[in-house]
Amino acid sequence: MLSYNLKKRNERVNFLKQENKKIKVALLSIISNSALIILKIIAGILSGSVSIISEAIHSGMDLVASIIAFFSVKISAKPADQDHPYGHGKVENVSGVVEGLLIFIAALVIIVEAVKKIIMPTEIQGTTVAIGVMIFSAIVNFVVSKKLYKVAKEEDSIALEADALHLKTDIYTSLGVGLGLLLIKLTNLYILDPIVAILVALLIINEAWHLSSKAFSPLLDAKLSNEEEAKVKGILDKYKSQILDYHMLRTRKAGSTKYIDFHMTVQDKLTVKESHDLSEKIEADIEDSLKNTSVNIHIEPGSIEDAEKDKNA
Repeated sequence: MLSYNLKKRNERVNFLKQENKKIKVALLSIISNSALIILKIIAGILSGSVSIISEAIHSGMDLVASIIAFFSVKISAKPADQDHPYGHGKVENVSGVVEGLLIFIAALVIIVEAVKKIIMPTEIQGTTVAIGVMIFSAIVNFVVSKKLYKVAKEEDSIALEADALHLKTDIYTSLGVGLGLLLIKLTNLYILDPIVAILVALLIINEAWHLSSKAFSPLLDAKLSNEEEAKVKGILDKYKSQILDYHMLRTRKAGSTKYIDFHMTVQDKLTVKESHDLSEKIEADIEDSLKNTSVNIHIEPGSIEDAEKDKNA
């Protein structure tokens, strides 16, 4: 029992370290987005470009997403309590769905503004400065999104992955707007500005669909991926000389935590302690193979004769 409590205490310490890393990188995203919004608004007003204004709106949604991600990783770090015995991990999934909806809204606003500019085109001024702002924005978002993706993958955080996806799309859209402005500077075809803005919006809608689908699935307790379940089954197969069988394998995910439970049949001649020690070894192997995993094993007694009968039935 002492070793078990020590193991759980160490797991908790490591979990808090991971959450602190997630919180720090989420805060970095808030700061970078805030600075880029100010730059884009200034460039958009000075140039009169709807595509730059659309980029400012997109960055505004990125900022909201970053704030949501920041608070969601803080809340998800709370330990399990009486009202939430499985912890608060699904807060990250809820935030991912909300961020997806925000992207949809941003895309619709951009399309509306672009259509207005197609109907009533306006001349664009100061394209050189505007192009510079777009390139700078793309570079900043590349650096920050790379950091976000790294931590998101390390800590299996859907909230940070959603935030990184926002910024990754912003890279493409900023470069697209910058290219559009360059073509306008070369051709004086001002209608290219709202057309580029609509293309930006379509890319954002595609992003929103994939993000919302990925974030929503765990809210319905969808199973882990086939690859992850295959790892669990592979570990159990290594113990087939010590267990009679396993069944009723169920998996799900909440935030970054994976939950696995199954029934395991052991020989009825094993003592309670022997059965317990065996289940602890299997739990440890699964938790070592799959990061942030909680395993629950229900032990059932049986005999080799019963197992053979089940196979032949």
